Amino acid sequence: MSRFFRSNSDSESESDSSDNDSFYDEDVLSSSEEEESDVEADQEDQQASKKSRFLKGGDSDSDLDSDDEGGRKRQVKSQKDKRLEDMQSAAKAIENGRKNNDWTLISSEFDKLSTSISKATTGFDKIAFPKFYIKTLIELDELIQETTQKDKASKKKVNPANGKAMNATKLKVKKISKQYESMIEQYKKDPEEFMKEEEEPTPEPVKPKAEKKVTIDVPAATAGDDGFTSVGKGGKAAEVDDKPILVRLREVLESRGKKNTDREEQANILESLYAKSKSPFQKISVLLALIASRFDLTIGSTSHMDIKTWKSVEKEVNLMLSIMENESSFIVCEDAEDLDNDDKDVAPAAGEVVKLRGSIIGYVERLDDEFIKSLQATDPHTPDYIDRLRDEPSLYALLVRAQAYFEKTALQESISRVIVRRLDHLYYKPEQVIRSIEKVAKEMLPAGLESKVIVADEPSQLIHELCAYLYKQNVSMLRTRAMLCHIFHFALHNQFHKARDMLLMSHLQESIHQADVATQILYNRAVVQIGLSAFRQGLIKESHACLQEIQGTGRAKELLAQGIQQNRYGQQQSSPELEQLERQRQLPFHMHINLELLECVFLTSSMLLEIPGQAQAGPNNKKFISRPFRRLLDFNERQAFAGPPENTRDHIMSAAKALASGEWERARDYILAIKVWDLLPDTEAIKSMLVRKIQEEGLRTYLFTYASYYSTLGVSQLSSMFDLPSHTIASIVSKMIWNEELAASLDQVSQCVVLHQVESSRLQELALQFSEKAANLVDQNERLATPPNRNEKAQQQHQQQQN
Repeated sequence: MSRFFRSNSDSESESDSSDNDSFYDEDVLSSSEEEESDVEADQEDQQASKKSRFLKGGDSDSDLDSDDEGGRKRQVKSQKDKRLEDMQSAAKAIENGRKNNDWTLISSEFDKLSTSISKATTGFDKIAFPKFYIKTLIELDELIQETTQKDKASKKKVNPANGKAMNATKLKVKKISKQYESMIEQYKKDPEEFMKEEEEPTPEPVKPKAEKKVTIDVPAATAGDDGFTSVGKGGKAAEVDDKPILVRLREVLESRGKKNTDREEQANILESLYAKSKSPFQKISVLLALIASRFDLTIGSTSHMDIKTWKSVEKEVNLMLSIMENESSFIVCEDAEDLDNDDKDVAPAAGEVVKLRGSIIGYVERLDDEFIKSLQATDPHTPDYIDRLRDEPSLYALLVRAQAYFEKTALQESISRVIVRRLDHLYYKPEQVIRSIEKVAKEMLPAGLESKVIVADEPSQLIHELCAYLYKQNVSMLRTRAMLCHIFHFALHNQFHKARDMLLMSHLQESIHQADVATQILYNRAVVQIGLSAFRQGLIKESHACLQEIQGTGRAKELLAQGIQQNRYGQQQSSPELEQLERQRQLPFHMHINLELLECVFLTSSMLLEIPGQAQAGPNNKKFISRPFRRLLDFNERQAFAGPPENTRDHIMSAAKALASGEWERARDYILAIKVWDLLPDTEAIKSMLVRKIQEEGLRTYLFTYASYYSTLGVSQLSSMFDLPSHTIASIVSKMIWNEELAASLDQVSQCVVLHQVESSRLQELALQFSEKAANLVDQNERLATPPNRNEKAQQQHQQQQN
């Protein structure tokens, strides 16, 4: 040590020496002699100021100058003494709260005491464990039990805040007491002897089985075969413990949801715990936590679960169901109370049933939702979509298996919820597909697993039983969805009259606007499917009436949840939250109804109704049956140059103009040239039906147009013109005469139609004029109410601002 760092007088610093070591020895000797003199001297001696004030116990300038009024110096306490004083003051406050029955004070002070002890007994500068904390725990536990018994006996209303604080303190005391079980037992054996050892250093509290921590410093025999230790996240040495499985499981569950918790690491730990589990209780408990931890990996409503994770969850739910199928003494249900087993295994006695809190139906529904999300996020025109769709039979088999388990355990609410999910996977499929998916699902299920509620094998009977079960439930939403699925299934299999009658008798069209969005989408799909069913059976008028409700709005894509409608110029932009909700409601691609086919069916039906009606009413009539069709036709007629048809609309407009001029053969060729008819089942039968309808409506259009130019028309001539049998011609003409659409009579002897030239009376002419004026007034009002006018004004204003 250099002599220039010594705190000596000037005479000492001027002393000369030739050896530096001699100076060092003299410095050490002088400093030791000086310290001894300071200890022996009185505390008021000023020589203590020579000691550096930055060292522990040294005086500072402020200590010398800041005296109290009584002349005493301020007492300086160490960090250890401050901690002990804070803990003792918290313990005294708890004791005061016990006397006053103030549980709010007890709860807050107990939190402070526990936090202080946790900080003081850990770290580098940790202190001996204060044993009065054990005494406080035991006294609080006894007070909680006494208070609970008194409240039950007196049956008085407890202060809500005070009761809430007591319950919170009860849980904290119970949780912390598990960590100090050995100390609590020692205190209960001999409290006085236990508290005498307060001053002696005590080790940290340990749990029943101490952890075996492996670090780098241990020898190779302890660290592992190769002498290395596994290092976890953050560079810390991984801990290998021999704790009981349920204790380790509780620790993992307590860390769930906390900040900086590695969810994947939690899932891996639970996987290893399941591998070590032996009893059914341990396996079920670990599986419940493992499935929940896998669901935690997917954050947010927009992202979908990874396919690998999804298959792992599906496998684990099947494992849990198989365990409970073999062990009937355990039941997992949502209304079960928390099991207080003190982290010990549960082995129920013969005939005893142990209920565990969990929701199998929640896991199954979440799996189904994640499956739909993954289909929504996958491009349907790639092989990935087909590969993902191959997982549907295994998911359906899981639904059937869960339903059988719910029937066995009499969980009625879960049965109805899982049946709705089964119905959602089946109602839109043809019978052949339903039969195949049922067959594959039975092969995946264990032998002997059968449902007592649903016993049908035939697809139509299966749908009927699923819907009939839901009709008996008290929840109106389940009954409504079951009814709509049943209607859709009937319409899909060409049972139009059954589907229509069910829809009309249910009166859903009166209350569907009050239902949730998913049910409204299902209603729209059912109505559209009824319209397609009517068209396939040749019921053109009924088909148009059903499709007019959806297709006439111009928002069929949005109403059927098959896409998001693009906002036009001038309309209010929707918020990102609403757009996100719309995207989440979209149906997977394999459930879509082809929109081009839907438009083709609607426009064809409109053509077969509108063209004869227009010919009957005359050229100046402004009445219409189908507004969208009339707009397209007017737009097509205003075109300066009409080229050959390119798309579906062009084909139908060209066919309509040919039909209006009496050229039914050209109209037939245009209609049959549309390729979208190949998407319908039994295409040839539908095309032959269309040809027959075009011939019949062509005949009606011809009679309406040219009746004023003829006095008689031969039935054979009409038969050759429209390629229809004579009895069909006679039937059509008779129906027109009966409906007073044609002023004529049918002479069956001469096989001719006698046309009557009837002039309108004055009253009839005035009535026609009045009807035309009323129609014009209605048309003008509708034009003023339509939003395109506002869009045009906004567009003009925008152009003026730019100019």
